[in-house]
Amino acid sequence: MDLRGTVSPDRPLLVLALAEEAAHLDARLPVLLTGMGKVNAAAAVAATLARTPLPAAVINLGTAGALHPGWAGTHEVGSVLQHDLDTDFLRRLTGQSVGAPLALGDGPVLATGDQFIADDTARAALATRAHLVDMEGYAVASTAQRFGVPVRLIKQVSDEAGDGAARTWQESVDHCARLLADWVRDHL
Repeated sequence: MDLRGTVSPDRPLLVLALAEEAAHLDARLPVLLTGMGKVNAAAAVAATLARTPLPAAVINLGTAGALHPGWAGTHEVGSVLQHDLDTDFLRRLTGQSVGAPLALGDGPVLATGDQFIADDTARAALATRAHLVDMEGYAVASTAQRFGVPVRLIKQVSDEAGDGAARTWQESVDHCARLLADWVRDHL
């Protein structure tokens, strides 16, 4: 976990997984780097929100894989689900709703899980439920909501979440970071 800048109630906290994704953000902005995956993201956001003034909003910026051909660009997520948690089975087993999808507004569906999707079979299975895939969005959104802080998920498509995605992500992450920084300049 790496927190840069000062968190305050009059500005949003920008949350990203990796320094590579934050490389072109204005250094004066409050930026939290969580590390990869749901556990790292949830722990870092919770620790930060518990020990600093609550920000005006939490904005999770990051790269995402496209689950459908032709998806590119920057997207504000409308809802997010956990693709690696069997919510329906757990509800049948316990009678409790655990990890239900989170509605955030209008926009595409993001599937979050602790897997980097880099094969066509996994991509096709996820494409039946979502448009994009990442590794932190659900954890960031869930944690911010538990603290009562408004949350937005902004994802830049870096790859097609299929065969070759790891190579494509490495090749595109700097360009994606520039586009995310442009989004911040244009929208905040």
